[in-house]
Amino acid sequence: MKAIVCDKPFSLGIEDRPAPVRKAGEAMIRIRRVGLCGTDYHIFSGNQPFLAYPRIMGHELAGEVAEVDEGSSLHIGQLVTINPYLPCGVCVACRKEKPNCCVNIKVLGVHIDGGMTEFICVPADAVIPVEGLSPDQAAMVEFLSVGAHAVRRGQVSKADRALVVGAGPIGVGVALFCKFAGAEVSLIDTSAERLAYARDKVGLEHVQQVGEDLDAFLTERSNGEYFDVVFDATGNGKAIEKGFAYVAHGGRYVLVSVVKDTISFSDPEFHKREATLLGSRNATREDFEYVISKLRSGAIPSEMLQTHNFDLMETPTRIKELIANQGSVLKAIATF
Repeated sequence: MKAIVCDKPFSLGIEDRPAPVRKAGEAMIRIRRVGLCGTDYHIFSGNQPFLAYPRIMGHELAGEVAEVDEGSSLHIGQLVTINPYLPCGVCVACRKEKPNCCVNIKVLGVHIDGGMTEFICVPADAVIPVEGLSPDQAAMVEFLSVGAHAVRRGQVSKADRALVVGAGPIGVGVALFCKFAGAEVSLIDTSAERLAYARDKVGLEHVQQVGEDLDAFLTERSNGEYFDVVFDATGNGKAIEKGFAYVAHGGRYVLVSVVKDTISFSDPEFHKREATLLGSRNATREDFEYVISKLRSGAIPSEMLQTHNFDLMETPTRIKELIANQGSVLKAIATF
């Protein structure tokens, strides 16, 4: 079978690999769509902290069930997505029903080979049916679930003013789910192009480019009190550090981004606010099911989220262009 392999930073190619052999308890999935995200771009660029090369990337997946155990609730030909966060089931996090931050987690496309390939075998309980969705929508479930999980971690409600820093796909997802929770949502980014798209196409009305007018915007949007909950989705260490200043007294700061940097902040400023600092990692099946319901209902403007589509075998020649033009790329989905 064909597979897209990143054998080292800035080296991505097509290889012939043996087809996987399914084990009992697993499902074999024929991959139909693969979404590309910041994690894949970081892997290609050598900036992903949890990865060893070579690696088959791809964790935003949609496909069809090709093989499964007899008696499974899944059936051949069924359209599915995959929860790529494979837990050990026995560690302290798993015992607390937090498999998304399992001590021994294996993430498809990061710790182990992912879905940029014709077939993949995964535990059957990681396979999630997506009846009523298109293959493209099914490939969006994972990245949207990361945003939904972050909003759940932040306990966002209609009483909150929420600020999302970073208007990439994760940030846009976070902002959408904040809206669904009833919060007043503001979105900021360094890219005017991304913000205009989020406002005009996705319906996120209150956006502002980082620059000399930012302080006035934040003051106006929060009556000078700043924000009950702030989310960082920038993937930038300096932006994460600056975000502490945007948190209101008694507020929460949710870090969705993963960076290699050591993050520092002013302890007196943090304490006088009695702020809460939260990490948000990955997503759970509960988040996946919630996102699927929102996609199925039409609440999520999925057609507006997808900005690029191409054949998966073009990925080695397309990825540099996608990285270089991230201001105009919200979600790229490759088709097998």
